[in-house]
Amino acid sequence: MGQGPGVSAADGATMAPDPSIPQDIVGFWFDDHGPDDWFAGDAAFDAVIRDRFAALTDAALVGGLEAWTATPDGALALCLVLDQFPRHLFRGTARAYDGDARARAVADMAIDQGFDLGLPEPQRLFLYMPFQHAESLADQRRALRLISDLAGEPDWLDHAALHLAVIRWFGRFPQRNRPLGRDTTPEEARFLDAIGGFP
Repeated sequence: MGQGPGVSAADGATMAPDPSIPQDIVGFWFDDHGPDDWFAGDAAFDAVIRDRFAALTDAALVGGLEAWTATPDGALALCLVLDQFPRHLFRGTARAYDGDARARAVADMAIDQGFDLGLPEPQRLFLYMPFQHAESLADQRRALRLISDLAGEPDWLDHAALHLAVIRWFGRFPQRNRPLGRDTTPEEARFLDAIGGFP
């Protein structure tokens, strides 16, 4: 690694883009992949992220990439690394949520600076996603308000409304109870049986 995107190695093989460059992460997520990978829970996609970005994610989780917050692409890339990548790298474990608080702080800063308004709508969605993932009614309301400004897929708003409804009902996401070692109430168990959870 360390060479720029598309730079050929000495043996003539094309090197993969350096994942330390925010634009490469944005391109990986939005150009190379899409909803079929983002939301499918596919082990093969999880493995791609693990192979390319595990070390980078570890660095982000301990605050090592804060300089990225200086630009819109950098803030978006850091949100992806903190909010999305752990959900693929550590699926089904408590570590899947390790980046959530940092991701919200990055998203909050980016929105305060107006970075979101210059991004295409799918990218704005993922900048807002940390609020949708929060077990906080105020953050959920903020997510719904932000996502309602997007004209993209109707499913985006439906998912935001569902997340808000679950936090209104339970004050938390019951599908996280097992990985986080929390007891599940009978009402939460009935909900999980009915809906099967959601990402």
